[in-house]
Amino acid sequence: MKTLRMKFVDTDGKAKMISLNYARENVTAGEVEDAMDTLMTQSLVPGAVGLSGADLVDRTVTPLF
Repeated sequence: MKTLRMKFVDTDGKAKMISLNYARENVTAGEVEDAMDTLMTQSLVPGAVGLSGADLVDRTVTPLF
């Protein structure tokens, strides 16, 4: 499962993050940046004033028993 972590910064310089599970494997930086801009301009991330970055995290779980 891939998780998309979108990082924003607020007026105090503090980090805010939104994580989305089951991210598409072929998502592009441009698509993510556009989505983050939209979230921020529509005030869906309270207090966010800038973009800090984004990560695509891949986690593998191996059952032991």
